[in-house]
Amino acid sequence: MANHIKQAAGLLQPGDYVRHPTQPDWGIGQIQSMIGNRITVNFEHAGKLLIDANLVSLQQVKLDDLP
Repeated sequence: MANHIKQAAGLLQPGDYVRHPTQPDWGIGQIQSMIGNRITVNFEHAGKLLIDANLVSLQQVKLDDLP
């Protein structure tokens, strides 16, 4: 398991807000579920998407950072 996956698994959990690092147009997303390396995120402008944590390190967004 890659180091970034271990870090994400330890830091992220359902309900957290995230951004996709290469898809800023998707807006902020909320994690709906996490099963293994699969993370389901509901993004503002892209809807519900399945993210593979082997390929993408989602960036956590703190509520304090939101407008």
